Amino acid sequence: MWKISKKTMLQNDELMYIYQRDKGKADAISNLVNKVTQNNSYRRPADSCSGRPAKGDVIHEGLLDLQQDSFVSIKWVKYLVQLSEGELSLFCIGNNGENKNADPVAKTINLSDGNVSVIKENGYDTFSVQTKEHNYLFRIPFTVQNNQAEDISKLQNEWVSLIDRYCMLWKKRSEPQDGFGEGTSEAVYEKLIISPNKRAEGAYCLAVGSEAPPQLTPLTEQTTPGSSFPLSRVQAVVPPPPSFPPPSRLSPAWKRTKAFHWDVVPQDKIQKSIWASCSQHKKKIDESRIYDQFHIQDMAVFSGNEPSANRHIMLNQKIAHTFNIFLKSFHIKPNQLKEKLYILHEDGGGLTDEQITALRRYLPTPKDLEMYQSFKGSPSELHVVDQFMLEMCKIPHLGQRLDLLLTIRELPVCIGDLEPLINQKIRACKELQDSQKFVAVLEYILAIGNYLNEKAGREMAKGFQLSSLTKLSLLRGKERKITLLHALVEQIFLHEPDLAKFSQELTEFEAVPGASIKGLRAEVDVLKKELENVIQYRKFIKSKTIKATTQESQFYKELKDLIQKYEGHLSQLSKRCDEMKKLYTDTLVKFGESPDQDSQELFGWISAFIREFRKVSADIMS
Repeated sequence: MWKISKKTMLQNDELMYIYQRDKGKADAISNLVNKVTQNNSYRRPADSCSGRPAKGDVIHEGLLDLQQDSFVSIKWVKYLVQLSEGELSLFCIGNNGENKNADPVAKTINLSDGNVSVIKENGYDTFSVQTKEHNYLFRIPFTVQNNQAEDISKLQNEWVSLIDRYCMLWKKRSEPQDGFGEGTSEAVYEKLIISPNKRAEGAYCLAVGSEAPPQLTPLTEQTTPGSSFPLSRVQAVVPPPPSFPPPSRLSPAWKRTKAFHWDVVPQDKIQKSIWASCSQHKKKIDESRIYDQFHIQDMAVFSGNEPSANRHIMLNQKIAHTFNIFLKSFHIKPNQLKEKLYILHEDGGGLTDEQITALRRYLPTPKDLEMYQSFKGSPSELHVVDQFMLEMCKIPHLGQRLDLLLTIRELPVCIGDLEPLINQKIRACKELQDSQKFVAVLEYILAIGNYLNEKAGREMAKGFQLSSLTKLSLLRGKERKITLLHALVEQIFLHEPDLAKFSQELTEFEAVPGASIKGLRAEVDVLKKELENVIQYRKFIKSKTIKATTQESQFYKELKDLIQKYEGHLSQLSKRCDEMKKLYTDTLVKFGESPDQDSQELFGWISAFIREFRKVSADIMS
């Protein structure tokens, strides 16, 4: 019993000591609460801008739209948003009063960890709240009361200023305060409170530490020495409030950039690797430069001002998904598309070849035309995919216009590619016609072949087709390593060694031949037809234009000049093509080949024979 009583006495003594030690703190807290209560009793509800709200008290509330991304659409869901001291509470109420998918449990954005920021977006009606894990994009909804840009912008500024104030408060509170006494954070908190209605004017509400009664006009932080309400002890130790950073000077780190999807080293391997001693703070980088190089182009330029709560995409979902991916790199507004079609070349500010090709893949179908032409609302209400499709449906003969741009750009490239190929075929035909040594080699082949066939009891021939050149290496002699080609080379070395250099007269056959003469002629005919289509299309669109703008007139003039230029080039190319055809026909006649013999095959046989002849010659000489 004695031991138990002694233990109880020791506990009582300890509690008494703790009570005496903390009594000063308790008194200070009690005084502060009394001052808050007293100050609140003086305030009118409309002017309630100073004093620290109790945790859970709603400081500001209203309806906001929250962006939610889905597979192919961006959806805005309406929420009742309540701002309290340490958090932002979101209660889903659905769209247009509907509550089908509403979550009875409120979403909460915690402001008290000191790492939350609020940022104005490009539009006058949107702002985002960024935490470590998430980025919440809010929008001021259009209502009957708030249907003007000025009203919405005012509400946006009010939300941003209020949330920014409490984010700044918790950020300051999370930092260590050296040299301040107990209760300093409370005083600093009160000093940071700025009237939401007077923020633009720089007016501050009276701090709780001052016992002055409320005034109808905004009061500043300064209290005149002659005031009948002297500053309290808590007020005396409070340093001047920190200045708020200008909202327009946001660090690039607050904006989104492209992510670097690297492969992270597992945590269990860090300790024994070079990364254990590495730190990102060791190297100084130019963050603004990195941001300029890798920031994400904000597509809200097109869709940020949409008044609709939901932006369901009208276009087929599968097509819309791929089209939306393309549009993320297509940095052109929908209303700029038509004027881009009047610029012929990319270097003049026109579309790139890749963009033109991509747009051709997404040309509106007749069903799309009917659907978008029946749309009577404002384009700004639509998703960016639908905005582009709507604009494309408004452009007459869009497919022909895109084809025209591609044709005009491809014509000079194709002409430049065809011209050297045609010239090479002309030179090859001339070499075959002029080479006497090659004919002499063919005569040796004829003599050897007739000798063998005569001894084999077969008829002798007057000549052979050039396809037989490929069979010389296939006929093997008594010794398997000796072929008819080896015998040919030996006979030439024995009787006319100079003929072994016959390939020097056939230099155009060094490489494997490319396109055939027939194919080249067909390519030239295609270019003629495409140029004719350009000419006809120019006449068509010019006849449909009642009164051309300056840009349209310049477009027609440039198009006319290019047509005349390409007509001249194609005329010269066509003449060279006719010359090539005649030379090849004469070559076929000279060697007794069929009139429909493909040049690619014929030239290929000769080219392969030259390579094999050289190889066997080198073997025999060695």
